[in-house]
Parts: sequence; C-alpha cells; structure tokens
Amino acid sequence: MMNKPFLKTTALLFALLFASTAALFAEEAEKSDKLENQRTLNMIDFLHDYDLNPHTSAYTSEAQIMTGLYEGLYSYNPVTLEPVPALAESFKVSRSRVRWTFTIRKNAKFSDGSAITAQSVRESWLNLLANPAASYSSLLDCIDGAEAYRTGSGKRDSVGIVAKNASTLIVTLNTPAPHFQRLLCHHAFSVVPAKPNVYSGAFTLKSYENGVLELVKNPKYWDAASVALPSIHIEQSGDPDENTYAFNTGAADWVTGNIEPKSLINSSAVCMAAEYGTQFLFFKCENQPWNTAEFRQALLAAVPWAELRSKAVVAAETLIYPLPLYPSVTGYKDTDADEALDLMKKARAKAGIPEKKEIEIIIALSEEESETRFYDMLSAAWKPLGVKVTAQRTPVESYLSNIKNWKADVFLYSWIGDFAEPLAFLELFRTESKLRETTWTSKEYDALLDEASGISDTAERYKVFAKAEQLLLDEAVIMPISHPVSFHIIDTKVVGGWYSNALDIHPFKYLYLKKPQITVQNLVFAK
Repeated sequence: MMNKPFLKTTALLFALLFASTAALFAEEAEKSDKLENQRTLNMIDFLHDYDLNPHTSAYTSEAQIMTGLYEGLYSYNPVTLEPVPALAESFKVSRSRVRWTFTIRKNAKFSDGSAITAQSVRESWLNLLANPAASYSSLLDCIDGAEAYRTGSGKRDSVGIVAKNASTLIVTLNTPAPHFQRLLCHHAFSVVPAKPNVYSGAFTLKSYENGVLELVKNPKYWDAASVALPSIHIEQSGDPDENTYAFNTGAADWVTGNIEPKSLINSSAVCMAAEYGTQFLFFKCENQPWNTAEFRQALLAAVPWAELRSKAVVAAETLIYPLPLYPSVTGYKDTDADEALDLMKKARAKAGIPEKKEIEIIIALSEEESETRFYDMLSAAWKPLGVKVTAQRTPVESYLSNIKNWKADVFLYSWIGDFAEPLAFLELFRTESKLRETTWTSKEYDALLDEASGISDTAERYKVFAKAEQLLLDEAVIMPISHPVSFHIIDTKVVGGWYSNALDIHPFKYLYLKKPQITVQNLVFAK
C-alpha cells in the first residue's frame, strides 16, 4: 500500500497490540451507550486527490475511506488485524488446500437494497482482473486461470471463481495460499457493484466536492445495527496551524498528522505507532548502465548509510519489517569507499566504459524541500566513482503517478504492507506483479515466491521468502531507509473503536463517540 508522506521493533508492535486489546475489552462495558448521543465524526486528512475506486486506489488515506464504503468477504479486526468474517459468514478449505468454499450472508445487501450474492463477488473480482489500472489484481494470480485472464491470454469463464448458487462461492487456487484469507481483507477485493454510487459497506458517499467528503450511514448494510456514527465529515488541509486550532476547539475529532505540536493543548491525543512498512530508494533498472547489478552494487557500497537514515525514527537495513519466525537477512549498514571504487572499476571494465568517463544517474524526487538531502548526500558519495547525479523534480501529489513513465534511474518510495506476510513487500518486485515499478526481473526470485506460496508451515515458508529478499538486496535493487511511524491526533477518551495497529487501518464501522464525561475541578482545599 503506497503510504502518505510520514514524519518498529517487534516488541513495540506486541506492546501496542496488548494495550489495544485491553482497551477493546474495557470498551465492551460502553456498548449499551454506544448508539446514543452520536453525531457526525469530523476528520481532517492530508492534501490528496482521492481515488475512490477500490480496484485502483492505493494510498493509505484511501484505504481508510474504503473501510467505510466497501466490504469484501473479510475485513480487518481493528486491533489485531486478523480476518473478521464480513460478507462471508463462514468458509471451508479442502484437504488439498486449493479449493475454498465461502458462504455468503443471506442478509447481505448493497446500499440500493439489491442482494449481494456469490455472483456479485465473482463479477467484482473478475472486473478487478480485467482492469489494467488495478494495481492489486496480480495478488489474485494464486487463483486458477486468474493470471491468464488478467494478462489477456485466458478467458473470463476459465477463472477458478464459481458461484454455485446465491450463497455459495467456490474459489480454486493453482497452489495452496496460506495468506489467502488475510489477503481478502484488502479493499481491492471488496464487492464493488456495476452500478455507480452504490456501496457494499457500512457507509455511503453523499458527496465529494472541493476535497471534502461526506459519508452517511448505510441503512441497508447487513450489520447496520452495530454501526454507531450517523455520518463522517472528511476534509483535506495542509495547514498545520489551522488543523491544530480545529482540534483544540473541538471542530475536528481526528487529524491525520500535519499539526503544530507546540500549539496542541491536549498532548495525550498524539497517537504514534510503528507501521508494517518501509521507506526506500529503488533503481528502476531501465537505463544503462544502471540495469546491471555490478554498477548498482558499486553505488550501494559508497552510500553513507548512517547519514541516509539520520532522520529515521526506526532505521531500516532491509526491506521487510521483522516478523516473528522470519529469518534475519543481511542488509545494508556499512559504507566502504574503497570497495565502491574497486567494484566500479571492475564494472566499467566489463562494460567497456573508460574509467575517466563521467556517468550520469538521474534521481527522481518530489518538490518537498526535505527530499533535497537525498540528492545532496548521494551526489557527494558517488562523485568519487565518476558518477554525476542529476535531480528531476515534480509536485508531491503527482510523484507516484509519474513513476511508471518517468525515465529517471532512482526513485523514493514508501510502502505499507497490506497484510502481515512478507509477500506483501516481495510482490512489489515479482515480474508479473501489477504493483511492480522497477523493470528488474529475476527468474530465481519469481521461482522462490512461487515455492513459498505452496508451503503451509509458516516458519518454512518464511525461510524461502527470506532467500528471495536476500537475492533482492544482493542485486542492489533497493536502498532501505526507514520503517514509518503513523501519526494521528485523536482523543480516544472521546472517540471509541479507534486502536493503533501496524497497518494504520481504523475501520469506520467500529468508530463511535463516547458519552461525555463532565468533571468539575475542586477549587476548595481543606487546611
């Protein structure tokens, strides 16, 4: 999931999980009051042009909105992120582990009152596969016939998604996929109707004008009785002073970062949490000689890693944030100028490039002033290698959309895993992945991902994934920088159902406003 601009240790993740789970049980006592005295929840998000099509949207802010407008077979538990039955009330897996049978809720309806059936799910997924702009469609390649249909070499009716009847959906995989249930929590696999302005989630979109979204409760939603908020107002703002004033005065209940900390009255409302994500620089591997591993390896040996990560809250030496049972891999930590010179000399000789010939490399950055430091430090580090760094810049709001057609060599990227599995990161570099931005390709890498997907034992599967990550790092395709930290301003004494978690997803259906607690300060003291 492409991340918004941002300002992890495993122990921290578990600490947050424990604290949030305790809070969840504590709030059970408030359920009797949950549906009373509710009003519109007011939220301020960062500046961004929303893509409200679940099949093509990719930002974390869009993912948050999708939790309210659309729903799939499963949704995220707001605390643990474990799959929670949504439109599917139950499922079973065959002994071979490739046939999944889902039972759709009989009371599931779209916002226009029409029934959500197994055929609705089938059509939505097939439409996703048929959409060239659907970034996440390749994650369904584990379904029999899905990749062939997605790439234009197979037929729609040959995909292993079958609606046996109105309430029974049968999905046949081409290989066991232990992550499949977790994958289906993602908004891309929601049930999206063919009709416009019709929704499958707890809310509907009343309006979207001038960057302001108005969401209202969906009375046709199958679990509408549990949804407390009547509406949600979301507006965009890049002014930290205005955002802070809005929160201080109660005009905003939730601000997704971008505030003035010194002016914030309620400092306890600051919620920061480790995210299952990574910020990194990557080579597009399109232009010579940077499409050759030896040249990239020479550059990475010269990178001033400590300086590169100097502003990181949690520094990243590898791509994947450590998960329990995931083996350690050798990342990038040490700078060796002599080795860099030696590697560059050998790479030039092999490619027939004279030692004194200056080689240009283009780094693509947004117009954010903070990104200038990447240009400065890499220019200084690579100059002794005879490499001239040229920066090309574009407005931050169009940076990601420009990557595909941009002829630059190095790009800055942030990624939040969409499910707690290494594949959520490694899929970015698989040859046939729709999430792929680099042109780097490796048959060995692809084969390792295929091998891992067929292993049900978590520890053994992770060993194979670790081999794939090590190959990616050894090929010098990426430069890991940091693991992001989510930053929100929200008073959880006022807003219930909101919990810190590693994916920074807070499903709207669970949010509610708590009963105001009026306290009167005691100004009389006995002596």
